Amino acid sequence: MEEGKRRRFATYLVYALIALGVFLAVQMVFTPPRNKISYDEFLDLLEGGSVRSATITQNVIEGTYAQGEEGKEAGFVTDRIPDADANQLIQEMRDKGVRFSGKVESTLMRDIFISWILPLGLLILVYFLLIRRIMRRGGAGGIGALSFGQSKVKIYDRSRDRVTFAEVAGLDEAKQELQEIIDFLKNPAKYRRLGARIPKGVLLVGPPGTGKTLLARAVAGEADVPFFSISGSQFMEMFVGVGAARVRDVFEQAKEKAPCIVFIDEIDTIGKVRGGVISSGGTEEREQTLNQLLSEMDGFEPQTGVIILAATNRPEVLDPSILRPGRFDWQIAVDRPDIKGREEILNVHARHVKLAPDVDLKVIAARTPGFAGSDLANVVNEAALMAARRERDAVYMQDFEEAIDRVIGGLELKSRIMSEKERRVVAFHEVGHALAASLLEHADPVHRITVIPRGIGSLGMTMQLPEEDRYIITRPELEDRLAVLMAGRAAEEIVFGELSTGAQNDLEKATVLARRMVEDFGMSERLGPVSLGIERGARLLAGEYAYTTERNYSEATAELVDREVKGIIDSNYNRVMELLKERVEALKGIAEVLLDKETLEGEEFRELIRGYGIELPQAASS
Repeated sequence: MEEGKRRRFATYLVYALIALGVFLAVQMVFTPPRNKISYDEFLDLLEGGSVRSATITQNVIEGTYAQGEEGKEAGFVTDRIPDADANQLIQEMRDKGVRFSGKVESTLMRDIFISWILPLGLLILVYFLLIRRIMRRGGAGGIGALSFGQSKVKIYDRSRDRVTFAEVAGLDEAKQELQEIIDFLKNPAKYRRLGARIPKGVLLVGPPGTGKTLLARAVAGEADVPFFSISGSQFMEMFVGVGAARVRDVFEQAKEKAPCIVFIDEIDTIGKVRGGVISSGGTEEREQTLNQLLSEMDGFEPQTGVIILAATNRPEVLDPSILRPGRFDWQIAVDRPDIKGREEILNVHARHVKLAPDVDLKVIAARTPGFAGSDLANVVNEAALMAARRERDAVYMQDFEEAIDRVIGGLELKSRIMSEKERRVVAFHEVGHALAASLLEHADPVHRITVIPRGIGSLGMTMQLPEEDRYIITRPELEDRLAVLMAGRAAEEIVFGELSTGAQNDLEKATVLARRMVEDFGMSERLGPVSLGIERGARLLAGEYAYTTERNYSEATAELVDREVKGIIDSNYNRVMELLKERVEALKGIAEVLLDKETLEGEEFRELIRGYGIELPQAASS
């Protein structure tokens, strides 16, 4: 507080000096001169008896004289000739009755102003207008080292940027957990009366795009308190000690504005597990920043009303000291929404979009399993852009369908030229996927098949639409997924008698899935119910698998794992191969239709299958 007052006082003092200097300059330098006449004219006026009064200085003579017939007085000034006879001039003035006096002209103040005050004032003006501005911006660009310790925290304007829980959809459990924080900020006396201690810190954990930052802003909006937001990376700088200084600065500002919320996004940037004795300079600086953060959290009481919210999508890398009680007491999961949550999120983002009567947001929610809030916002925006390009009066269901395809598969590349043979290979490959997905009992129903290239490296696509969100998957369901992945390669081998590189991505996914069945899910008969390998926290958080070669088992076990993985893939490949061979006529006929139309919708595809007298499982026919 005192430091801020000193800064303001110095600023006002400098501005006052500048204003005084400008005023003196106007008075002393830029004062309008009186009627300037030549020395010869002055002598004529004196000789004619017109001069009434005169003041003689070292350099000039100024005074008044009678002007015109009416004798109206006017002022004059003339340069004095130093070599002139002063006694004669004085005697003549006496003879003419002129009132005169002498004046010793002092130029000390003018000289001091012009030589010292004016240049110094200009330098100070340049400093405040340019140098300080550069220093304020110097943290990012490396200029102005004196400002590095100032944090780059952003304070949201509650009157303009306020967000409430009404704008946060699909996160009911997280909002319910945070309601207690809001209640404390609104009614702290209720908790203090009972001696309850509200958590100092709340860690929001979830995949990217699930709305962690939006949720934090909504908490501040509901509580109607100041909201400080800063990213973890903004604490770090090239100079040692800057991160710790910025942490101190953030907490000082927060204490002045209490009650308030401080939100640190991507806290894993500074909160990673600390290393051993040997560490690099960058690691040491990060650890100093983390130590300062932990110290600040320990240094203020919960009663101060400063709540620390932080967000990360990598909780497995955080230092255990962050998560201990007394710091980030609560860890709230902000996961991808289920079908009900996706529908609510779509309703929020579609509020300002003009929708056509055929748009069913529930169907769109069912078509987007695994989508986060940011993905759904992107779908709504893409659909509106497509409708605008087509100059429609509203956004139709077709626009949403194409927007989802674009988000999943990328931009449609109709201009990409493929040879006829390549198009046929792609068509049979995709029909092989779709036919297997329709014939296998546990596979998700086919939604659309296309041979139009999309994105990077995708020459065609078979899209399946899960009927519901699943959290537990059985072994038969996993094996059917494997069979669908291998069906494209099997169809190529059946029809053309040769293999292509088109199945490369399918083989990668199938191998990863089979290895997870053996290593993680204990679905190998020879290895039994064991889980092999090192636990992967990122996989558990995001619901996705990132395979790593690290393992905690012997070479003999590794060899057995490889054989089991290959056995699972081979058995399902042979299974789907037999399935397609029995229906090769349908495979060829539907592929020819796909080549002609380029895109087949799910129901249209199923009607073609029924046309060959093939009975579909009940789940696939729905």
